Amino acid sequence: MAYDIVLLPGDGIGIEVAHEAKQMLDLVQAELPVSFDIQEIPCGGQFYLEHGSRDWPEGSEERCSEADAVLLGAVGWPSPDGAGPVTMTDGNMAGWSPVIGNRARLDLYANVRKVKKLPGVKARIHGLHRSVWDEGTVDMVFIRENTEDLYAGVGGILPKFRPGEVATDTRVITRAASERVIRMAFELSNQRGHGAPVDGVKRVTSIAKDNVLYGCRLFQSVFKEIGAEYPDIEKDTAIVDAFTQWLIGQPEYYDVLVTTNMFGDILTDLASVLQGGMGMAVGCNVGDSHAMFEPIHGSAPKHSGQDRANPMAMILSTGEMCTWLGARHNDAHLQRAGALIEQAVGVVVEAGETLTYDLVGRQNAAPMSVVSAAIRDAFKSLADQ
Repeated sequence: MAYDIVLLPGDGIGIEVAHEAKQMLDLVQAELPVSFDIQEIPCGGQFYLEHGSRDWPEGSEERCSEADAVLLGAVGWPSPDGAGPVTMTDGNMAGWSPVIGNRARLDLYANVRKVKKLPGVKARIHGLHRSVWDEGTVDMVFIRENTEDLYAGVGGILPKFRPGEVATDTRVITRAASERVIRMAFELSNQRGHGAPVDGVKRVTSIAKDNVLYGCRLFQSVFKEIGAEYPDIEKDTAIVDAFTQWLIGQPEYYDVLVTTNMFGDILTDLASVLQGGMGMAVGCNVGDSHAMFEPIHGSAPKHSGQDRANPMAMILSTGEMCTWLGARHNDAHLQRAGALIEQAVGVVVEAGETLTYDLVGRQNAAPMSVVSAAIRDAFKSLADQ
C-alpha cells in the first residue's frame, strides 16, 4: 500500500523545509517497508501573485480531502506595496485556503502541539540560548480547539461608520466543539500514561478566561462535565493571563492542556520557548478522518533562499504524520518511522555539533541542508540497528 500524501510547500522557507521533508520520506521508504505517493501542490502568496485569482490550483481542495494525510510548509508573502502580507480580493490572506480552509473543510477540529524539550536543546531567553530547565522537566501536550472562536470568520467593518473606524470580530464557542477537544485531552492523558514530569500525576489543565467571558464559562462547564467521566485524571483549571507565568515558571507541572482557539494560538507560541523556539515547534491539525501536519514557524520571507532555516520542526512534523498514519492504519512500520524520526532529531540536537542559528547563534550555525543531512544520517543509523 502506498500512502497518498499531499505536500503543500507554500511560501518562503516553507518551500525549503518542505523539500527536506520530502527527502526524509524518501529515506523512510528506502529504509523501511512503507511506501508514499507524494503530490506537491503550490500554494500561498507567491502563487496568488503569479496567478491572480486563487491561492492554490483548482481542485486542490478535493486532492486534500482524498489524501491519507497533508503536509504543509508555511504560507504568507509580503505584498508588493509593502503594506503587509498578500491579501486576496475576499479580504483573506493569500494562503488562507490551505491553512484555515483545510481546517474547516476537513473538520480538523483539534490542533495538537507537543511541547517537549529534547536533550541538549537550550531555551531561548533574552535572545540567548540557555539551559534554563532541567532535562525531562518539559513534556506536555496542548490541545487547542481549531475551527471556531475568533477564527469562525464572524465579523467585519461596520458600514454605518466611516471605513477604518470600527471593526468587529465575534467569538463563537459551542458545546459540540468544546466537548470533542476536551474529551480528546482526557483520552490523550490516559494514552500518555506517565503524567506530569514533576509528580507523575495524569493531569488535564483547562485554560480560559471564565471570570470575564461567557464563552469561557461554557468551555469550563463542559470541562467539568466531561472531567467527571475520568476520575483517575486530576482536573486543573487556569485563568489564561495568570497561566502565562505558570507555564514559564513551572512547566514541569503540566501533562495535557486544553483551551480555546485564540488562547491556544498565543499560548503554544509562548510554550515553544520551552523547547528551543519556533524552529522546534510542530502543529498537528487532526480530525476523525483527516489530518494535516505543519511546522509553526511561518514562511519567514527575510530568511528565504539562504539555506539557514531550522528544518527540525518540519522533519518532526513529518514524523508526527507517520505516527498518526501508523496508528490509523495499524501499520507498525510507520509508527516505527515516526519514533525513529524524533530519535534522529534528538541525536543531532544532543550532539550539538550541527545546528542552525536559532539554536546556537549565527557564529556557530550550520546550513539547513547540512542539518537535514545529519538527521537523515542519524535516522539511517538508527533504522539499521
